[in-house]
Order: sequence, then C-alpha cells, then structure tokens
Amino acid sequence: MTTIYTFTATDIRGNVVNFSDFKDKVLLIVNTASKCGFTPQLAGLQELHTKYHDKGLVVIGFPCNQFGGQEPDDENGIASFCEMNYGVDFLMMSKVDVNGDNAHPIFEFLKNEQGGILTDAIKWNFTKFLVGRHGKVLDRYAPTTKPESLEYDIIKALA
Repeated sequence: MTTIYTFTATDIRGNVVNFSDFKDKVLLIVNTASKCGFTPQLAGLQELHTKYHDKGLVVIGFPCNQFGGQEPDDENGIASFCEMNYGVDFLMMSKVDVNGDNAHPIFEFLKNEQGGILTDAIKWNFTKFLVGRHGKVLDRYAPTTKPESLEYDIIKALA
C-alpha cells in the first residue's frame, strides 16, 4: 500500500526531504504561487503552522508556475517573497509541476488518492490536501477554501 511516506522532494534550499520523516504527523500540502489572487492565504497557512506545529501538523508549500505564470521567480526569490511578505517559516519546497507529464510524483499520489470535481487535475493555485497520520489523504480542498476553515479538520486529524 502506497503512502506519502514513500516519496522524496527537494526543499526550496535544495535539500532532499524524505517524507518518511513525517510518519505520525498530519500534513497540509498546498501548491502555492506568489503572484496569485489567493497568495494572501500564505498568512493563514502560516497561522495554522504556528498554532499546530507542536501538536504534529506539518504545512508544506510547493510553488508551481502552471497556472497563469503566477510563480515566475526562482527558489531564492520565492523564499524571500514568502518570508518578507507573510513571515512564512513552514516548509517550502522547490518549484514543481502539479499536472501533466512532468507532475511531481507526490502530486500524482495526492490526486489519485483524492480526486477533484469533474477531473482529478489540479485546477489552480492553492489547492490543499490534508494527509493523516497514517500517510493517506483525508481530504482535498479547493483554492477558494481559506486555510482557517480547515482548522476543525486539522484538529480532528491531530486527535
């Protein structure tokens, strides 16, 4: 049985992250973009990280430039933007594709676990996936879903 723990990805600083390091944690995985109308959600994601990290929540942002070219910067530019404008200190990964032939395997796993409406493809920036302590996807949330509205589901997953 495949779980999120079988995957690796590169963080925004170029380090390989083994998702097996997150066993028994609750993950909130989001495809992000710095120049999107939903970019202010970074503040809400940071609030969730600050509030629940010590209880076992790991927020992980994956920058993606597949939607309207809204993530044109390189990793250094993305990291600086997120830190300076939103105080982001949750885990940010290197820029990836979330759809298509070059989609990162983590996003293929997430989409297979929790399909979308009409299509499993990710439709826009700030699609969110909540992964339980067992490494399987609990839920998928639309880009319009504000991070603070996930709090109940996060508390339940952490329990």
